[in-house]
Amino acid sequence: MRARIIQPAVSFEYVMWIFTRISGIAMILLALLGLAGALIMGARLQMDLATLMRWTFFPNPNHVVNSNIPDVSIGWATAYWQIIQMVTIFFAASHAYNGLRVVLEDFIGSSLLRPLVRGLIFLLWLFSIIMAVYVILAS
Repeated sequence: MRARIIQPAVSFEYVMWIFTRISGIAMILLALLGLAGALIMGARLQMDLATLMRWTFFPNPNHVVNSNIPDVSIGWATAYWQIIQMVTIFFAASHAYNGLRVVLEDFIGSSLLRPLVRGLIFLLWLFSIIMAVYVILAS
């Protein structure tokens, strides 16, 4: 008698389930990186907690234009921080739109509407990513 070896099936749902966990951890790590960068660059002496948290999640020099912090854009308007912003936006948007897809597919069920909803969510995700990259690079 031969023993059957069960091989796990890799499906779209399984890959997205794994991606959701990884993107959640990545967003936490990117937020900690932003916080550490802000503190290293002198934020602990120059800004209040609310501004520090805003920079932690989206380090954009335009967030503090009206403050009295000198030379804000010198440290933050670099390619490094722009890439960090783009990676953060990618993980956040992908995580959010995947969650939206899961919730909507729970309500839709197995109908012919499912591919249409997936396509619409993909287009919304793509539009969000393009607009976010435009805003990051234009600011």
